[in-house]
Amino acid sequence: MAQVFISLGSNVEREKYVVKGLDDLAQAFGQLEVSSLYACEAVGFDGPEFYNLVVGAHTSMSLDKVAKVLRDIEYANGRSPNAVKFSPRTLDLDLLLYDDCIADSPAQIPRDEILKNAFVLCPLAEIAPRLRHPIAQQSYASLWQAYDQASQHIQQLPLPWQQPVLINQ
Repeated sequence: MAQVFISLGSNVEREKYVVKGLDDLAQAFGQLEVSSLYACEAVGFDGPEFYNLVVGAHTSMSLDKVAKVLRDIEYANGRSPNAVKFSPRTLDLDLLLYDDCIADSPAQIPRDEILKNAFVLCPLAEIAPRLRHPIAQQSYASLWQAYDQASQHIQQLPLPWQQPVLINQ
């Protein structure tokens, strides 16, 4: 079983799509480890504030299959296949880590946003503090502690979701 970490974000009907995204991820992966919810400004464009969090799961799916499942969930939740990179979105699911894999395809693993964005690094450090970045070879807790936390403001919020009880998972 591979350990995966997924960044989930939304800035269109945020609460609705965060809950729907978590429900769909639980359906696809079973038991989830879910960080706190964070509000943060859009990065890379002017747009509505995002809700972001990080989800951990274990899966027997291949890296390619996980990437496809995440895209399918995005599309099922109103994301256009032609969506511009820096734009508002109902649901954004980015595969951050797949075990200690380093890859460029079908997705960049580990995702470079881990080291660049507070809304990714902070919740990842929250749920996987001792896990080490496969390239930087530092724990996520250490990386977050060294991060310029004043550079991007994030605010922790209550998470409006409860893990469903899954049968046959």
